[in-house]
Amino acid sequence: MSNKAIFKAKILIVDDQSLAQSYMKQALESLGFRSVVSADRAKTAIELCTQNKFDLILCSFNLGHGKDGYQLYEELKVKSLIKRTAGFIFISAETDPSLVHSVVELQPDDFLAKPFSIKVFGERIKKLLNRKKVLAEIFDYIDVENYSKALRKVDEKIQDQTYASYSPILLRLRGELLLSLNRTAEAKEFFKSVLSFQKFTWARVGLVEALIHNSEFSLAKDMLEVMLTKSETRLVANHLLGKLELHMENYQQAQLYITEATALAPRNIDRQHTLVNLTRLNHDYEKSYSVNKEILKYAKHSIHDSPEIYLNLARAGVDYALTLDQSDLVNRLTRQSQDCLKELRTQFPDAHAQEQLDIVNARIHYLKDERNKALRLVEQLNDEDLIHSIDDALDKAKVLHELGFHQRSSQLFDKISKHSEKYQANNTTLNMYLKQEQKERDEIKFGPKDLNNNAVKFYQQGRYIDALHMFNQAFRIMPKNASIALNLLQTIFDANQHGGTSINTEQVNTCVQLVDANVHRLDKEQSQRYEKMKPNIETILGQRK
Repeated sequence: MSNKAIFKAKILIVDDQSLAQSYMKQALESLGFRSVVSADRAKTAIELCTQNKFDLILCSFNLGHGKDGYQLYEELKVKSLIKRTAGFIFISAETDPSLVHSVVELQPDDFLAKPFSIKVFGERIKKLLNRKKVLAEIFDYIDVENYSKALRKVDEKIQDQTYASYSPILLRLRGELLLSLNRTAEAKEFFKSVLSFQKFTWARVGLVEALIHNSEFSLAKDMLEVMLTKSETRLVANHLLGKLELHMENYQQAQLYITEATALAPRNIDRQHTLVNLTRLNHDYEKSYSVNKEILKYAKHSIHDSPEIYLNLARAGVDYALTLDQSDLVNRLTRQSQDCLKELRTQFPDAHAQEQLDIVNARIHYLKDERNKALRLVEQLNDEDLIHSIDDALDKAKVLHELGFHQRSSQLFDKISKHSEKYQANNTTLNMYLKQEQKERDEIKFGPKDLNNNAVKFYQQGRYIDALHMFNQAFRIMPKNASIALNLLQTIFDANQHGGTSINTEQVNTCVQLVDANVHRLDKEQSQRYEKMKPNIETILGQRK
């Protein structure tokens, strides 16, 4: 690309500080650029990108009120308002690791840390614009998902020595296109050949993705465990290890890795949603609630902002509260869920969400032992059970089950599963969670709160076998609840003493590990009970050894 052509590039500066805008504009003009436009906020930038085709966007991360630079770039990409032929450079003085990781994961063309010299500024821009022009035809094909033609053009340029200086990016594009075309066996050999002469990070990542796709999990895991030890690859290693464990159906381990990736780059909302599904699959209600809070925090002002994220946080609060026996925490979660619904009405006054609000409120009434109020809300719900949103339908199925409408709940769960398999076929965690939820609701007719209450009642009546059955069901759907584990332990021992039932040492060990890990959460009465049980526990587990 000739210098003359470079200076015809249309450039957009996005910065809420007028002095910063002025400095960059003057710098660009001093370099020879003449077509420079400025915007002081994301909304204006989106309007300008809707009306114009820019060759380069220079964007500050902090943009005052509303969307930040990350959310702006994400929206421009999702709405195809910026093509791959255009360059995007983030400019920021911030070096917070979670911000840097999040930005890098979004894959802008460059990241300039303030302060920078005009010379460096000019060199980076010219280099980027040249690259975009030379590879424009390839990027155009990728934009329309014509990966086969894009790959042919990449191969042509790799063979042409004229483009030797672009070899690294052409090789990277080739690997990405092979993966996009599901030519994973070829991709595997390609990445291995690249790594044989240059240890590119992107080639390591590409090879791991190809290995996972080919179900070569052991090799992939070995590579990823090495990548975990390096700061520059820790994020992608955790992300891919989570993906690998998902393929292997190791959901607890997958949650741990995805949690680490999310902590490193919390702005990736799609990964946060994957984590929510994993927490639900693992019956980790506390974590599910905290992740939904994070989603709401980072989704505000973004393309992900919607009534659904407020509803989902309120729902997660109810799900969590139903598994607890600490009245103060239950009351706090109930208030927070109600506050979340109020905020929804404020932020989205025109949202058609009355039925969804009624369902959440019905579950809150059920939580507060206000069964008649819950029934009145449920009785006025639409009987058609049409599925417009899986989360909406799922919450409806839950409240129907909790209030005893088991047949209708089961039918709705069946509809939800079929809908998800059809329209969310690639969402493995969601589909596994829905199948598990449906199976548990079919086999266990009581909600978490009723299971525990009934189990305690049976125990107090001396019906230890019935209590054991109920506590087993409660622990199945609340495997992280230390109070349930403690009650189950005591019932196991009493049922053995009074009813002659055998003791499952594996189950005792599982309960003990959970109680020991959460002993600080036990109240005084629970702690005393646990101390009294310890001789029995030591005897049973000692025999096991």
